[in-house]
Amino acid sequence: QVQLVESGGGLVQAGGSLGLSCAASGSIFSINVMGWYRQAPGKQRELVATITSGGSTDYADSVKGRFTISRDNAKNTLDLQMNSLKPEDTAVYYCAAGISRVAGRWAMNYWGKGTLVTVSS
Repeated sequence: QVQLVESGGGLVQAGGSLGLSCAASGSIFSINVMGWYRQAPGKQRELVATITSGGSTDYADSVKGRFTISRDNAKNTLDLQMNSLKPEDTAVYYCAAGISRVAGRWAMNYWGKGTLVTVSS
């Protein structure tokens, strides 16, 4: 089992920056990918960014150039630096961890409880 705990959410004005962190514990050795997802009110949860154990990253088109995902394998932490925030970035942000791909896409096996990010206009 892997436990994930997010921190760093809050209220920020449009155009501002915010950083999220995720602390992972448990059977970390089994994890091959970690990522951030978000769910806005009334919408489905969507991928924000992922990073593999080897450091390969992938971003949703909506956040490319504004968000940066990084991980510290030694400290078992995952970060998301969010710049140039927009009101449409308002959502609950979830940290996730996965072991393998299913049908070519990473399948996330573990999820944190989420942290709320609110961007005011």
